[in-house]
Amino acid sequence: MLYHLLYKFPDWFAPIVHALGWERGGLNVVRYITFRTFMALFTALLIYSCIGKRMVRWLRRRQFWQAVRDDGPITHLKKEGTPTMGGLLLWLSIGIALALWARWDNWYVILLVGVTFGFGLIGFFDDYRKVILRDHHGLRARYKFPLQLAVAGVGMLILFDALGFDRHLAFPFAKTLFPSIGWWYLLFGSLVVVGASNAVNLTDGLDGLVAGPGIMAYLTYAVFAYLAGHAMIAGYLQIPFIPGIGELTVVGGAVVGGLIGFLWFNAHPAEIFMGDVGSLPLGAALGIMAVMTKHELLLLVVGGIFVLETVSVIVQVISFKCTGKRVFRMAPLHHHYELKGWPESKVIVRFWIIALVLALLSLTTLKLR
Repeated sequence: MLYHLLYKFPDWFAPIVHALGWERGGLNVVRYITFRTFMALFTALLIYSCIGKRMVRWLRRRQFWQAVRDDGPITHLKKEGTPTMGGLLLWLSIGIALALWARWDNWYVILLVGVTFGFGLIGFFDDYRKVILRDHHGLRARYKFPLQLAVAGVGMLILFDALGFDRHLAFPFAKTLFPSIGWWYLLFGSLVVVGASNAVNLTDGLDGLVAGPGIMAYLTYAVFAYLAGHAMIAGYLQIPFIPGIGELTVVGGAVVGGLIGFLWFNAHPAEIFMGDVGSLPLGAALGIMAVMTKHELLLLVVGGIFVLETVSVIVQVISFKCTGKRVFRMAPLHHHYELKGWPESKVIVRFWIIALVLALLSLTTLKLR
């Protein structure tokens, strides 16, 4: 909004600019993606920081409490009564930051926000059933997964049909391997978005465990978006050049700012939890950023922590159903290490370290092609 207001002055705004003695050059900084990215980051961070304490008190008064599993680590029982659905303020702060600093004539931004909003509604309904209706099952998987697939599928259909997005698949470390998979990309892209959404949701089990790796993952994809949207840099690095995709850097900055603000209150011991209304759209937005920047396969590395958590659940379920034995003491993976005797804070920080290493490793692929 501020881009259109301050840089591309409408006729009615020009007299005000001249009266104040401003020159176009003084406001030229608004057109730079890097400037608007940092401003979006600080805006989202400031909003969550200022309102977060009030949000915690409001959720506690409403008794929007996190339900704690009685079959989990015994240390988690003290989390009973901690308010959840902190993702509402997370996305409110991100939304305001994007409303101010993103370009709303960019269809990549509009589509990403639309898909994220759809997943946010699914997450809200899931939390509504769990927290307000006291149904510990929440939204059943037989309804949740088809809804997620429908939202992601519509988003991919718009991206590849209406916007004419490239259907080639880019492989890390291989600059000449760029096969086209045609309409199969519609299914592939949808599964990337849905898979990322549920992977982040599964990881959201310890204080700050999602926020830390989430910050690193979004910073990485913000870099990918900026480079892919710059013709000269993309050509030099031999990565796909996608006109207009650089605007997603602003989105990445806003999400990082919101997550930092959330982490202030979610750090161990947490004052507030994210809830599905936060984690489901958080993963979906990351997944669609991966698809749009043509770094979808690299999401396996960038979001390695989320992948490990998901794989641990899949392995545990298959092993138990086929052999009656469990591979891990408890899934997802972070609970396994807790039951081995690791303090919660140690599990969190070590997972953060792994996420940081994986993010840095992902960035090295930009030159190893």
